[in-house]
Amino acid sequence: MCTSALCLVCLSLLFGTSLSCYDCFIDHLDSLRLCWGHFATLENTLNLDRCFQRIDRLFNNNDKVFEAARVAEGYENQLGELLRAEIMPIVEEFDKRQIDDTVHEERLTKAAENFIEAASKLPRVAGCFPPCAFQDIGGVYNCFTCTYDSCRFPLDCPLQEITALENTRIEMLCEVPFPLPARIEVIWRFAASMKTRLVDQFKEVTAGVDPVYSISLATMNHHGTYQCEMFSGKNSIVRKYFYVTVTHQVLVGHSELQEIFYLSLLPRGRLLPDGGFILQPPPSPLLLTACLTAVLLLLTLSLGALYWSSKSEKRSRFEPADLLEDLEYRQLGRYM
Repeated sequence: MCTSALCLVCLSLLFGTSLSCYDCFIDHLDSLRLCWGHFATLENTLNLDRCFQRIDRLFNNNDKVFEAARVAEGYENQLGELLRAEIMPIVEEFDKRQIDDTVHEERLTKAAENFIEAASKLPRVAGCFPPCAFQDIGGVYNCFTCTYDSCRFPLDCPLQEITALENTRIEMLCEVPFPLPARIEVIWRFAASMKTRLVDQFKEVTAGVDPVYSISLATMNHHGTYQCEMFSGKNSIVRKYFYVTVTHQVLVGHSELQEIFYLSLLPRGRLLPDGGFILQPPPSPLLLTACLTAVLLLLTLSLGALYWSSKSEKRSRFEPADLLEDLEYRQLGRYM
């Protein structure tokens, strides 16, 4: 009889329950001791299945228990200690004794509530920072798998573009927005004259602990893609990419002068201190009409003045001859 009951319990443990915080930290034999004397009052008989179903309901399928157990990495031991502190006294008390199911319900419900309250006070993490890197330190404990869920982001980050003038300084910083392990190694690699994230295209240029890579005087030889990779021990944390474009200063100066020249030719264009320009708003139609009328009036007056001036000059040119002819005519009439 006892052997049959034990087999029933084992089958219940294997197929009747799933992993949970309870199963992560409480041994199956202790669960057997807890439920061995479970007495169902309605059935008036021992019922181990009903006990395991109650454990499953209070711990395995309880969202509050699941959320309370999502602690930061390294605190799973404290999580187990809190749960065992609630369950093991009940196990010792109920072992080899027939216990009414109402007592089981009351004691296990209280144990679940106490665990939720205590586990919620354990340290949490800020979570995962997108869009890249293996952030194990941002993982949280998962009661369904009894392991930590790491941030499921790719190792390779998106490529960042940097534009620099020739003979100027360039600095690239291999930084991440999440906490790093105490000891890290940073390796810088370079793919000359290409824009890529293919790992086999890079050649190592430096290795150490400094996350900053500096180029004191940029030249055209520095044009290409730089990769920094962080390691913690043998584990890679992140790979970041910087595509650097170096421009000749002569070409830049020529381009700026050409732009200023073109802007100076624009009507209504006005240069700004930073090399831009502002287009003045067009004049109103009324102002255009008044200006056009004034120009036409001025043109008419000018033409009239020119006409009268030419006519007066002509008259003054022939007036003395007419007077002389008239005088000679009069004298001739007198002699006749």
